[in-house]
Amino acid sequence: MFPDCRDGGGAIKRSIPASAGQLRVTGLAPGDYAVAVIHDANGNGKLDTMMGIPREGFGFSRNPAIGFGPPRFTAAQFPLTGGSDRQEVRMRYLL
Repeated sequence: MFPDCRDGGGAIKRSIPASAGQLRVTGLAPGDYAVAVIHDANGNGKLDTMMGIPREGFGFSRNPAIGFGPPRFTAAQFPLTGGSDRQEVRMRYLL
């Protein structure tokens, strides 16, 4: 289930240093995709929260409005039609 996608058959997980600023993913088939990003500041492999509020940075493709909890896949989804597509993800820090 988005944004965790641990059990998603088509999920792709990548780790990059924050200084890289961008990530290129190649070889994707045309279809609908969504991107979820976390700034895992302490390197524990998960988004840390306090009382349900993220303590680390996070962001999603299409930069949807954030309410209570993460957005649905449809709010972050974008079509990939076979060419290249670029998604800018705005990182958000709440605490």
